[in-house]
Amino acid sequence: MNKELKGINVFLIGIMGTGKTTVGRLLAAELGYRFFDTDVLIEQIAGKTINQIFADEGEEM
Repeated sequence: MNKELKGINVFLIGIMGTGKTTVGRLLAAELGYRFFDTDVLIEQIAGKTINQIFADEGEEM
């Protein structure tokens, strides 16, 4: 599988709690890729949790 995905970015999207982070970490380890959890990045930048952001600002775009 690594040859087929060489140089290709992989994005996992879906509903909360469906295992994207777990699968993403496993897939990154298997492929030798870096793993980025965008929830963690957003929390670091915002200085609050995703749940706090949703409570304060809602989930609508």
